[in-house]
Amino acid sequence: MARRNRPARRNIPPDPRYNNVQVQILINKMMKRGKKSTAERVVYGAFDRIQAQAGRDPLDTFQAAMRAATPVLEVKPRRVGGATYQVPIEIRADRRIALAMRWILNAARARGGRSMSERLAAELLDAANNTGAAIKRREDTHRMAEANRAFVHYRW
Repeated sequence: MARRNRPARRNIPPDPRYNNVQVQILINKMMKRGKKSTAERVVYGAFDRIQAQAGRDPLDTFQAAMRAATPVLEVKPRRVGGATYQVPIEIRADRRIALAMRWILNAARARGGRSMSERLAAELLDAANNTGAAIKRREDTHRMAEANRAFVHYRW
C-alpha cells in the first residue's frame, strides 16, 4: 500500500455557457483524443436539443438526470480466510458523480444511430424521467449491494 501523499485535486473551472462545474466535467469526460471543442459542441448540442424537445431548462434536466443516476452504495470484493465476499460500501461524493456521468455517457454511446448529441440528449431526458440504461445500471448496483448486505460487517 502506498504511503506517500496523494496529489492535490485540480480545481476545474466552470464551463463558459452555463457557468457550471458539473457541465465542464461532463465535457471533459465526453472528450476523446484531446478534442475539447468537439466535445463542447456535442454537449451543448444535446442541451439545445433538450431545450427544443422538452421545453425545459437543459441545466435543470441535466442536474435531475445526475441526481437520478447517482448511486449511493456499491460492492467491493474483500478476501476473508480464503473466501471472497462482495461487501457493500458507501461511495464517496466525487466517485458518485464520476460513476453517474460515466454511466450516462456509456449509455448514450451505446444507443443506436443518429448523432451523439441526439443520443446524449435522449439519455439525459430518460435519466431525468427515471428510465434508461444509466438508471438500470444504478438499480443493478444497488440491488447487488442489497443482496450482499449480510457481509456488511466485513467492511474496512
